[in-house]
Order: sequence, then structure tokens, then C-alpha cells
Amino acid sequence: MLEDRTPTASSPTEWPAAYPQGYAVVDVETTGLARDDRIISAAVYRLDARGEVEDHWYTLVNPERDPGPVWIHGLTSDALEGAPLFQDVAQEFADRLDGRVLVAHNAVFDWQMIAREYARAKREAPVRQRLCTIALSKELSLPLPNHKLESLAAHFGVVQRRAHHALDDARVLAEAFRPSLRAAAAGGVRLPLHECRPLTEWQDRPGPRIGQQAGGPGGYRPTSWRPARKRPACPYPNPGRYEDGKRLKQGMRIAFSGDTSIERELLEDRATEAGLHVATSISRLTSLLVTNDPDSGTSKVVKARQFGTPVVDEAAFGQLLRDVEPAARQ
Repeated sequence: MLEDRTPTASSPTEWPAAYPQGYAVVDVETTGLARDDRIISAAVYRLDARGEVEDHWYTLVNPERDPGPVWIHGLTSDALEGAPLFQDVAQEFADRLDGRVLVAHNAVFDWQMIAREYARAKREAPVRQRLCTIALSKELSLPLPNHKLESLAAHFGVVQRRAHHALDDARVLAEAFRPSLRAAAAGGVRLPLHECRPLTEWQDRPGPRIGQQAGGPGGYRPTSWRPARKRPACPYPNPGRYEDGKRLKQGMRIAFSGDTSIERELLEDRATEAGLHVATSISRLTSLLVTNDPDSGTSKVVKARQFGTPVVDEAAFGQLLRDVEPAARQ
């Protein structure tokens, strides 16, 4: 149980000094997956440095718009009508995040949703680092069939009671994170911590009006829209494909596919700053595809196979970015 503080045999005798002093395990339910979707419920389990639960908190949030896929999260417009607005709970939410590492399953999604809500409220979330439990399970080489929360829970014998309910999902994740954290500490594993950059500006588009939600999956169409960013043209010629074991070269065309632990735009910015050409699609000229799921069937992965484009994961790409070979002088 969450309140059980009895030491286990797997607990390391000496805790790594470099590990964080506290964590906020977070889950948010939302009206959808797009940039302009809203949080409709949030839960936080605060943990101490060793993963022991200190307290928990949960709230509904009135999104002032259609609640989206009700068949998933179960929160109707009627259920949310009397709930507080995000700006009404922003301070209490912030108090529970302050000074802690945000922990979530697919943490980049939860962080982006939280950052956007604070930006709408003209505030900043007090989060400077996040930890994704998907990334941690990979670091620990856990034998999971997939990266779903239910698989992580089953591995540690944690019982899910209400999937897609923020409070129960946060509880499940807190229970699964504790043994993961102890295993990492015992094995001297470096935690996959990533920087969180708060948004400082926000402009909303009108969302669907309350009461417009459809009755099932066929009536709801979340989008993946985000504002286009025009990047400066790469000043270097394309030197060709990346070769395994060698350095990246300035001018190489780099494409990304799937979820990344670091925000995609930040990763693209780093690539651009290193003198690489960030491509939005795969062609025969693409030098490298970066993806954490090379077995997926996305169009970029499929085309990379067809063209023989080299593929590396995000961690390997991060290492390569540290030593990019300068472009040859003309």
C-alpha cells in the first residue's frame, strides 16, 4: 500500500547524493491531445527523496469547453459544470509541484498541458525538471511488452482500479515509481531527468462549445495541430547520410518521428544550433531519422526502411549532438 514505509531488501543502503530530494507524481486528464486542449482533472502524489508518499491531492477542472472523449475519462459537461477553473486551483497545484521533479508516464505530454494552462493564466509552473517513467523503465531494461501504464503496473504487481481517472493513475504510477527509483539507486543508474521550459506567452483559439461532445469515438476528432515555425535555412550543404560509429556533420538532414523525452521543438532547436538541417519528412536525401520506436508503422519509419535511412534513438542522438563535425570549407 502507499502508506507502507517498511524498508525492503531492494532498498540501497546508501542513496545517491545526486538524486533529487523530492518528486511530484502527476497525472492529468484532458479534453484531447492537441495544443489547444484543456485539463479537466489533475492529481499529484508528493513523494520524498526515496519515493515514499507524503500526501496526495486531486481536483476537477472546468475547461469552459467541450470535455472531449467522455468514453475514456468519464467526465461529462454536467460533472464539470461546478468545478473550479484552472486559475482557481493554479496556486495549490503550484504549491504541490514547487521544488520537486515532475514525474509522469509520457511526462512530456503532462508537462506541456500543465505549462499551457499556466501560460493561459499568465503564470509559470514552478517545475524545472521532469522524469518520464517510460524513459526510466528503458534505463532499467524492464521486460515490459509495451510502454503502457498498465504494463508497468502489472510488472510491479500494482492493481489499477480506475484507469484514466487522474487520482488512481497517479496512485498507480507512484506505487510503480517507488520500486523503479530504488532499483535505479541500487544499480547506480543515472535518472533520465530533463529540463522543463515554461511558456511565457499564449494565445487561445476558440474551442468546441460545452455540450457539443459526441456520444462515442466516431464523433470526436482530436488534432495534432501546432503553430508552424519557420526555421532559418541551413547554411551548409548536405554531406550525405550518417554512418554508424562516425560523427554527425553540419548540413546533414535530420528528421524526427514519434514521442521524445525532450520537447520536440527544443530538440529541433538544438539540432539547428549545431548546424544540422531539420527536415519535416523523409526522402532519399535524409541523413538520419531519430525515433524512440523504430518498430512503429509511422510513415517516416516506413519510408526510412524503404530508403535505407539510418535510424538512432533520442539518447544516441543526444550523444552525437555533443560532437558535430564542422562543415567542409568551400
